[in-house]
Amino acid sequence: MRVHLVNPSDSSFGIGVITPRWLYVLAAATPAKYGDPIITDETLEQLDFNNVQKGDIVGIGIHTGNALRGMSVGRQCRERGAIVVYGGVHPTLYPDEALEFGAAHVVVKGDGDVVWGQVLEDIGNGCAKQIYDGGRIGGKQFLPARWDLAGRDKYMWASVQTVRGCPKHCSFCSVWRTDGQKPRQREADIVIEEIVQLRRMGYRFIALADDNFYPVTNTDIMLAEKQGNVARVAELKAIREERFDLMAKLAMLPKDMVFFTQITMEAGEDTEFLVAMKKAHILGALIGVESVTEEGLKAVFKDFNKAGDSLATRLKTFRAHGVHVLGSFIFGLPTDREDTFAATAALAKAADLTFAQFVMLTPFPGTVDFERWEKGLGDNIPKINGTPISRYWLIPHEIRPKMFTPHPTMSSEDLRARTQGVWDKFYDLKEIWQRSKVAPTLKGRLAFLFISKLYRQMYANTGISTDSARRERATRMARLLAIPCRKLFMAKPMPELQSPVQVMRPASTLVSIGD
Repeated sequence: MRVHLVNPSDSSFGIGVITPRWLYVLAAATPAKYGDPIITDETLEQLDFNNVQKGDIVGIGIHTGNALRGMSVGRQCRERGAIVVYGGVHPTLYPDEALEFGAAHVVVKGDGDVVWGQVLEDIGNGCAKQIYDGGRIGGKQFLPARWDLAGRDKYMWASVQTVRGCPKHCSFCSVWRTDGQKPRQREADIVIEEIVQLRRMGYRFIALADDNFYPVTNTDIMLAEKQGNVARVAELKAIREERFDLMAKLAMLPKDMVFFTQITMEAGEDTEFLVAMKKAHILGALIGVESVTEEGLKAVFKDFNKAGDSLATRLKTFRAHGVHVLGSFIFGLPTDREDTFAATAALAKAADLTFAQFVMLTPFPGTVDFERWEKGLGDNIPKINGTPISRYWLIPHEIRPKMFTPHPTMSSEDLRARTQGVWDKFYDLKEIWQRSKVAPTLKGRLAFLFISKLYRQMYANTGISTDSARRERATRMARLLAIPCRKLFMAKPMPELQSPVQVMRPASTLVSIGD
């Protein structure tokens, strides 16, 4: 009996941008008696079903975006006699769907770090349950990944997680419901040791794959103080101090390292935090800007963001402190008008964004937006090939609509075309070259150009195009661009690198338990 772990994808680019961390965490959670799992990341290459044999266990991790492909993989594996297990955000929300459409033997809800080993034991003993709930484990239970199984020539960036959960409640996001609103932080020393392992292998670009790297704002603390909630103030300050402790230790790592994370706009008013980020080599952050208007921000429960000129000023604060921003915008909000697209493109330029992405409003399961949309459909839910539109992820891509919520003034195709137009404008060759001035050398500017074009191909053309031929061309182009991009991100391995936190510890704490 062998264990397979599969990350499903419809598009394979040959080279990955960021390591799918969950694969290597579950590899670490796999008991040694089962041997090293056979890992397949379909963003690199598709699964060879001939390698799946009767009696093998196949673990498939899915989210809504790859659910259709994932369930197809599961059905084919079960036909070959394998035992099929699903986990991830989507099965957490819809466990019965994986059983009905994905031919699952077992479905795991919640965090898999701890429960995965129990699932394998129960399968081996012939007493597996249909559904397991891994719950929300504490930060001390998060497992370091088995990066020795990832190799070095497949991905540009590695990924390390420092915190799960987000205290916000944005209407388009399910994280605060699936991962909770209480931040669950890993110990800084363990994070550092995992990063050191990656740098020894030759990874110097690392994504801090967190739901929200800035889980406590100054405003949160001020409100708790005004309420006289002493316990809450102490809790928030402790979380904040842990963030600063982590950043102080990140700053001790080799100076050639570059980290990227995801934070909220409010970090822009916390200059102490931004200064610490820069010292910690956290030089980039994805920020959900979402909308450039106050009406749009209120529509997605994100009115803690700024709008208009104040928004551009706030975003520039990040750049002024050495943190480059990947701004994320949503099109298709009911408050959007025809001039919203041009205004958004202008704002992205005025705010000195280094990168940007422009996504079409999609009601994702587990979100407030999805609940409102599904409720609004009423009893007569439209169907496509017999599948209700409210389960759009089960509809084949070639006939799946790009927009699901009717807009009051624009058609779905109009929204799609205008969104694609903003992508085209922001990633025009001339605009990219102008932004590439952030790189100090010609080689750096060329690298910026390649990376920008790759990002556009992977996330614009393959993501929102309705033309399958265009999607295929974009995939081919992305595969070609990925080759030089990967080489640009490669670094010389540092096998002798010592962990700074181990060096700092007293000699007595370095003695192993066995000694």
